[in-house]
Parts: sequence; C-alpha cells; structure tokens
Amino acid sequence: MINLSKPQALNADGITAPLRHLTFRRIWLASVLANLGALIRSVGAAWAMTQMTSSADKVALVQTALMLPVMLISMPAGAIADMYDRRIVALASVGIALAGAIALTALAWLGLITPNLLLALCFVVGTGMALMDPAWQSSVSEQVPLETLPAAVALNSISYNIARSVGPAIGGIVVATAGAVAAFAINALLYLPLIAALFLWKRISEPSRLPPERLSRAIVSGVRYIINSPAIKIVLIRSMVTGLIGGGLIALMPLVARDLLHGGAQMYGIMLSAFGIGAVVGALNITEVRKRMSGEEATRACLLSMGGAIVAVALSDQPMLTAIALFLAGAVWMIAWALFNIGVQLSAPRWVAGRSLAAYQAAGSGGIAVGSWAWGYVADVSGVQTALLISAGLMLVSPLFGLWLRMPRISTREQDAEMLADPQVRLELSGRSGPLVVEIEYRIAQENARAFHIVMQDVQLYRQRSGAYGWSLARNIADPELWTERYHCPTWLDYLRQRNRSTQSERALDLQAAAFHIGPEPVRIRRMLERPFGSVRRKNDQPNRAANEVVQGQGLIGVDELAEWDKR
Repeated sequence: MINLSKPQALNADGITAPLRHLTFRRIWLASVLANLGALIRSVGAAWAMTQMTSSADKVALVQTALMLPVMLISMPAGAIADMYDRRIVALASVGIALAGAIALTALAWLGLITPNLLLALCFVVGTGMALMDPAWQSSVSEQVPLETLPAAVALNSISYNIARSVGPAIGGIVVATAGAVAAFAINALLYLPLIAALFLWKRISEPSRLPPERLSRAIVSGVRYIINSPAIKIVLIRSMVTGLIGGGLIALMPLVARDLLHGGAQMYGIMLSAFGIGAVVGALNITEVRKRMSGEEATRACLLSMGGAIVAVALSDQPMLTAIALFLAGAVWMIAWALFNIGVQLSAPRWVAGRSLAAYQAAGSGGIAVGSWAWGYVADVSGVQTALLISAGLMLVSPLFGLWLRMPRISTREQDAEMLADPQVRLELSGRSGPLVVEIEYRIAQENARAFHIVMQDVQLYRQRSGAYGWSLARNIADPELWTERYHCPTWLDYLRQRNRSTQSERALDLQAAAFHIGPEPVRIRRMLERPFGSVRRKNDQPNRAANEVVQGQGLIGVDELAEWDKR
C-alpha cells in the first residue's frame, strides 16, 4: 500500500509529465481558457448582482446558482459518463454551457437582465459544466499513462487556479471598463477552444460485450458502490463539511471588497486573484506536502490554516493584509481539495470512476452551494465580519471530524481484474431473467472460523459494491464446519456485470476465502433462479416460451480449477 505521504507517480518532473501527451495537453490548455472565461463571467455576474440589489443573500446566491447544479445532477452526469462515450458527453455538456453564456450575454446587452434571470442563466451554465466534469475527470486516465494519473489530477486542479490567479483581476478590469456584458461575452468565446480540443480527441473506446445499464440502474449501482466503499464515504463527508464551512469566504468576497475594504469591482478582482495565486502555489506543492505528511495530517493542517486566514480577512481593513490572508487561504484550500480529489480518483475502479467523481463533486459543490446561501443569510442578519468569524471558528474545530472519520491511506489506483467468460448454462437466459441467487459452500476448520469470518466481511463489502444485494453468511448448526455464503443479483445481466467488476485485490479476497476451505470436495457453487415459474410448461407438448428463464444446475469447481474459482 502506498499512502498519501509516499507518492510514486510524482517524481522530480512528474507534475509536467502529463503535458507530454498531445490529447491531454490540448484539453488542459483549452480548459485553462474555459476556466478563465468562467471566472471572468463570475466576476461580472457577482458584481452585476451587487449593482441590482443590496441584499447579501442575493449576492451569495450567484455562487449557489453556479455550484448547485453540481450537487443536483452530478450522479446522473457520472452515470452518463460511465455509460456512454465520454468525449461526446463532454462536447454536449460544453454546448449547454455555451448556450447559457450566449443567452446571458444577449439579455444583458439588451438590458433585460434581472436578479432572478441572472441566477437562472448562471444555473444553466453551471448545469453544462456539472455534466461535463465527471466525463472530463474520469477520462484523464484514458489520456495519460496510469503512473502519471496523480500528476494529471494535480494539473487539472492547477488549470482552474491558474485561471483564478489572473481571471478575477481581468474580470474586475473588464467589468470596470466595459461592463458585465463584456465579461459574459468573453466567457462565451473562451468555451470555443475547449470544444475544438474535445472534437480533435480521437478517443479509443473499449466496447463492452455487455449492453450499457439503464440510467436509473447505473445511478443505483454508483450509489451502492459508494455506500459500500468506506474510503470514498469518508472523503465525501469530509469534503462536504469543508465546503459547507469554507464556502462562505468565496461567496462573500464581493462584500469583503465592498464593505470591509471599501473598494469596487477591481478590488474584488484583485482579492480573488490573490486567492487564485495562492491556490496555484498550493497545487505546485502538493507533492512536497504528500511526502512530509499523511493524508489526515495534511488535511488537518490545511483546515487550521484556512480558519486562521478567514479570521485575518474578517478583521482586516487593509487590502495588503487581506490579500496575504487570501493567498494563504487559497494555497491550503487547493491542497485540501486536491487531496480529496486524488483520494477518490485512486479509490474507484474504472467502471464506476465517473460516478464516484460525480459524488465527490456533488458533496463538495453541494456543501459550497448550501454554505454560500447560509453564510449570505448570516451576513444579512449579523454582518459580513460576523459571518466570516463564525465560519473561521467552525473551520478551526472541523479537524475534530478526523477523530471519527480519519482520511484513508490511499494506494495507487487498483487495476481491473481480467474479464471473465460467462458461466456455462444448459439453456439460454435473457438479460432480464432473475432475480438470480448465488450460494457458495465452504468447509472451514473450526479453529479457523474467526479468521474466515473476518475475511468474509471484506468479501461482503466488495460483493455489494459490485452489484450484489441480500448478502448473508450462515453456519450449519448440525455441521459447524459448513458455511454458506448467499447473495442475490437483480437479473442475469446484472450478475454478468457483477462478475466482471472486480479489481485485482477483490479477486484476491476470493482466493483468500477459498484458501480456508478443507475437505475432499472442492468449494461448491449454486446459481439459481429465484422465481422459476416462467420456465415451467403447463403441458408437456406446450412450446417452451420461457426457455430463457431456466435455472442453471449447481456447479462444482475441481481442485485444479481452484485458482479460477472466483470467476463465477
């Protein structure tokens, strides 16, 4: 196992290694421009809202409108990214964002924009990018070799923060000199290079021999995987809490510039740039942080530093001091989110990578979206300074979550296990035949019962992650050495998918469980149809219209096949 403190993929020049690959380089450079345009638009939208209303919660809702789609549609977006060609999904998603940006530009130019319409169009743009993110993030492993994946993840984070280091300042200048309409127009134009880069990507897809899942079933599969993956659950909870508490700083930044520093749009842009420059510096130092600290230690240090920086922003009325505090906040904010992102990327196998990343984005963005609204409300009631001080206090105590939800040690991304041939059946089954019941009998020496039971707890989690339900482990009271593992799959097609979703370490768990088996007979496997009435003919001469629902007989695995027994 390789934990966060000992990365192998990021060597001396590892951070730039992914840029040697043409497809990644094109998309990465185009993403920098797209992020630049998005940040210029965000400055324009936030400042336009301050000009239309004095309500702090309306200003904060701009950030919510941009981030809320990620929380609402991330799981469907992740399922779509896993089910279909990720290049096509990304192109369609950027098209939605471009349409929203063009509409925002046109309505602002015609003078028809209102606070509610501004929020609605920001939501449309956010929806497009929320659809794109899982497809883009999960396709990184298709654009670069596996050993450079952590570096590519870091570079993707840096791309946004490179844009954030200059985008808000440019946005402030654009808004101050040409108005919000110009900011919206620039945003629309800078989506075009990303569309071109995605169009030029000649993606080589590996067609599955099984048909894609339906969207609803794919979402359920993703949720089930996450629920049964302790490492991913911990990262999601920590990222949501961090976003909920820390999102107020970014959402209230226009009010910090206007009310605490008594500046205008240009001051707002400069403060955002200070945050962005800090984020770039933080991203460039992720490797060093991972070398020196474990994931939990690094996360705690980032949250404590973030809390201190927010206190400084709340109490400062000097632009220079505020900029320094925001620089620190940006650096530690970036490191914390990069650690969360890398943790999810390396914990999820390829078949569910899009959905896992979507859940991570939903958790983090949902926390930021809800936090932005909440901190805007607190600022309306108690003032900007009070809201920031409360946020800082909560951030300073948030590392206590690590006592219960310690950041997991993260290995390199697990390799998918070898694809398996379908089990032999006597009669054909349709994909909808089911539910299917699988029973596996082990004979375990009584002195090994406890050790076997411990291994089977891990087997349970991996079975459930990959699609099984109703898992149980029973011990025969008349023959204490006989144990029976039992689980269900909804249909025959779901069972075939479940068999081929294992990683190499999960396959090793099967072998570990089989190693406890004793006795003259090998492990016994039964596969049965739970509702077989459709396979029974009422009359002997009646055509067998339900031949696709025939129960498969039990199968025996011989000693010479024991190494292959887990391929059921």
